[in-house]
Amino acid sequence: MAPTLETPAGTRGPAPASDGQGASRALSVLLIEDSDDDAFLLLRRFRLAGYDVQSRQVCSSEEMRAALTAQAWDLILCDHRMPGFDAMAALNLVNALGRDIPFIIVSGQIEEDKAIAAMRAGAHDYLNKNHLERLLPAVERELREAANRHSRRAAEATLRENEARLRSLASSTPGLIFQMVRAPDGGLLFPFASEACEMLLGVTADKLASQADGFTRRLLSEDRESFFEALGRAAEPGARINWEGRVCTPRGGVKWINLRASARLLPGGSMAWEGVMWNITQSKQTEAELRESQRQLAELSNHLQHVKEEERERIARDVHDVLGGHLVAMKFEIAMLASKLDAPPEALAQRASSLGKLVDEGIETVSRVTRELRPGILRDFGLAAAIEGQAEDFTQRTGIPCEILCADHDIELAESASIALFRIFQEALTNISKHAGADQVQVRLTEEGDDVILDIADNGCGIEAEDLSKPRSFGLRGIRERLTSLGGSFEHRPNRPGGTRLIARLPVHAGMDIRDEET
Repeated sequence: MAPTLETPAGTRGPAPASDGQGASRALSVLLIEDSDDDAFLLLRRFRLAGYDVQSRQVCSSEEMRAALTAQAWDLILCDHRMPGFDAMAALNLVNALGRDIPFIIVSGQIEEDKAIAAMRAGAHDYLNKNHLERLLPAVERELREAANRHSRRAAEATLRENEARLRSLASSTPGLIFQMVRAPDGGLLFPFASEACEMLLGVTADKLASQADGFTRRLLSEDRESFFEALGRAAEPGARINWEGRVCTPRGGVKWINLRASARLLPGGSMAWEGVMWNITQSKQTEAELRESQRQLAELSNHLQHVKEEERERIARDVHDVLGGHLVAMKFEIAMLASKLDAPPEALAQRASSLGKLVDEGIETVSRVTRELRPGILRDFGLAAAIEGQAEDFTQRTGIPCEILCADHDIELAESASIALFRIFQEALTNISKHAGADQVQVRLTEEGDDVILDIADNGCGIEAEDLSKPRSFGLRGIRERLTSLGGSFEHRPNRPGGTRLIARLPVHAGMDIRDEET
């Protein structure tokens, strides 16, 4: 067995030729050869052709495996038969290690059938040692083919990586990524649709791809025309579609979708639209709810303005009719008293008593109007005392008993929060007197954790769910808005055995950073 021979560049033979630009062409060659002389002659041809050769000579399976494992090789030149080793065994080893290296058999004698078998096993060419004119052309051809194969594999690997990345992105994107093309019959086909297809449209991507009208027939009839108009406007390469509409799912549901795509001309000349569809049902519902909320707030604002005018009219009427009448009567009584100063004491006393009653009634009217405008007891004695006083006035005015339980009389709230709860209490009592038909009211004011809770219950006819959505249900709407503005919450529930419970919950710290606007 011949020893392993390694020949670094320039150690044997003439100096390598230049490639015409001052640089030699590097070439690493693995020689499977048991003859040192044959190996030298082969390498000499490469150096004379201008190659800077780095080589290694082996002649056994173990040596070849070590060489292939140690480094990458540009070329393998293999003798057909050696003691204990041959070209077929070398080919099998190259294939087993998964190496793609130009493998050329160079032998003094090889039967044609064996050469054909070697070519079928993976050899790229075979040459006779006595006729090496084809060596360099064959090697350069196979080096080009190897470079092409390497570039193709690299491109295929990049393509597979990009496809895997695209599929990964498509599968993790909540929107439906798609490609849409025109079918020969004018319909729309979806050659590609991501996994979100079933979640968004209720059909699998394969089923959508097999139906020319799989998408368009799911569009609501009133939205179909606008979709085709948007598609028609995006009939040129680079044009974009941004369309919103509704689709029907197989289970009968309706979803709002936003379709965005760009037009691209395919190699065959047909047009394709590639983009994404999103489920925007929630945002559409939120938008509708916002518009409805704005409408309700506008109605509530108008209602509050109307209530203010009514309140001013009532106050003006009380001042004019009640207090003004009392003042006129007092003036008349004073005049009568002055004209009869010489009357008997009994008559003067009767006039003075009548005058005192008129003064008391005037004072009561002023006190009542003042309490309704701004109860001084709220500022001076707190929310619990103000609610108790309002409950007494309510009972005297309506005859409906109002039981008050204030577990915490020392509740401390910001002025704006106290006023809000007091006005809520007033509004609730007004609703009860007008609509509930109740003959008993129970009120509880308690502090639970970081919240103050005002619980108002009556035994009247109750509130139906549809009552809350009536256009003119401003009372409860106003209560909810007051609490929401301060970070609180409001709920209503049936009272047992009958009637309604209104529960207002407000954080203790509510309104601490809000400037009180009521004066």
